[in-house]
Amino acid sequence: MDPGVVDLSRLQFALTALYHFLFVPLTLGMSFMLVIMESIYVMTGRTVWRDITRFWGMIFGINFVLGVATGLTMEFEFGTNWSYFSQYAGDIFGAPLAIEGLMAFFLEATFVGLMFFGWQRLSKLGHLCVTLAVALGTNLSALWILIANGWMQNPVGARFNPETMRMEITDFSAVLFNPTAQAKFVHTVSAGYVIASVAVLGISALYLLRGRYIGFARRSMIVASAFGLAASLSVIVLGDESGYTIGENQKMKLAAIEAAWHTEPAPAGLTLVGWPDVATRTTRYAVHIPWVLGLIGTRSLDTQITGMSELVLEAHQKIQSGLLAYAAVQTLKRNPDDPGARAVLASHGADLGYALLLKRTLPNPLTATPQQITDAAWDTVPDVPVMFWSFRIMAGLGFFFLILFGTAFILCSRRRFDQRWFLWIAVCAIPLPWISTELGWVIAEFGRQPWAIDGVLPTGLAASSLSRAQLWLTIAGFTLLYGTLAIIEVGLITWTVRRGPYAAHEDPAPAPGNIPATPIAV
Repeated sequence: MDPGVVDLSRLQFALTALYHFLFVPLTLGMSFMLVIMESIYVMTGRTVWRDITRFWGMIFGINFVLGVATGLTMEFEFGTNWSYFSQYAGDIFGAPLAIEGLMAFFLEATFVGLMFFGWQRLSKLGHLCVTLAVALGTNLSALWILIANGWMQNPVGARFNPETMRMEITDFSAVLFNPTAQAKFVHTVSAGYVIASVAVLGISALYLLRGRYIGFARRSMIVASAFGLAASLSVIVLGDESGYTIGENQKMKLAAIEAAWHTEPAPAGLTLVGWPDVATRTTRYAVHIPWVLGLIGTRSLDTQITGMSELVLEAHQKIQSGLLAYAAVQTLKRNPDDPGARAVLASHGADLGYALLLKRTLPNPLTATPQQITDAAWDTVPDVPVMFWSFRIMAGLGFFFLILFGTAFILCSRRRFDQRWFLWIAVCAIPLPWISTELGWVIAEFGRQPWAIDGVLPTGLAASSLSRAQLWLTIAGFTLLYGTLAIIEVGLITWTVRRGPYAAHEDPAPAPGNIPATPIAV
């Protein structure tokens, strides 16, 4: 496989995935915020809460449409750009995606129309149930997609079948309850809740700064501050759980995140800041917090966090073991009933993927020299500076959101909606959670390299047989199309925000700069 084709295929999929994830987390969080807002309307009967629900529902709808459009493109790319991956692991990877389409997507697609057009046709409680069904469908979609992605990170419940030369499911419950997938799901949806909360908080703050729709903005800010505080706490707690699952199942990723070049005595300290030097394989100017990494990665004080150098030695041994499995597979291709080859494959088959790493530079891995094996072992180390800094920016933003929502909750509890310094911070913070979640995906997917399926299938073997010209053409086409869609989406949201909710029971244009400090009734 041409390395340039592989890199361009990765670039195209990365651009599609990162663009798609601009819309998904907002719909994840906004859906349940709509449920909360509409529940208050059902309980109180106050029309302002109906106006609030319908206004934020418009923001939800715009993102829902864009999310569906970009998500469908991604699913087609598995067949067009990653055909060998689809053929090799389709039995496992395809099942959660099929269930997502049949169960979750149809659920939300069925009820989303009723949610927008059923206000005059359904009872209050009936419409609330429809909104809840949309929220459940949206979050179930994320669950099944992350089960599929979690299997790529931690391929459990499957084995290589030498008769079909494919991976096949042996235990679907293990795939379903994969700890990596479960940790990714709860962490990802919590991040989506933070995004929605920041968006509602920031737009509400903008209205207050302009002295418009004050009652609407205050009520929206109250919901956003409470929901956002709970979500930001969840992100931090569940992020800790994600760190533990990475320490259990993806040791190289954890070592790269911490720029841990060598194993240190337990309990390992967390590197707060530093400068990873790939050339010397050291981290300069490192500032450590004792014990923290050991607690996060192992839940103990006496278990080591293995460093990258030691993990490379393990990869070296697995490549040698995998070469025995690779030789057995070649024998079974000629004689499927060879008992000796089957015995060797049964003993060393778990390491077959490591031998396939050599195919990046060799047509036949069995001809590899010791130096080539060593180089392949070092290829299992992802880009350390990217991992190191992406994690720290993401984590730093996570704690910022906790402070932001904690402050918002206190101010809302005291009915201090006139603090302009905080309102400006809330407005300026609107893009920050998207940066944080995009960095989270960079850590998850970039940190898995060089694997399409961790320890099983190298990325270099997963791509389709395309040309560079075809990939450049489609990248340019997607960039043009998605750029246009982005302009349309931003324009629609901007128009919606400028138009405002137009609550009939309020003055739509109070005096400029007039931000009353009197309490409002829920």
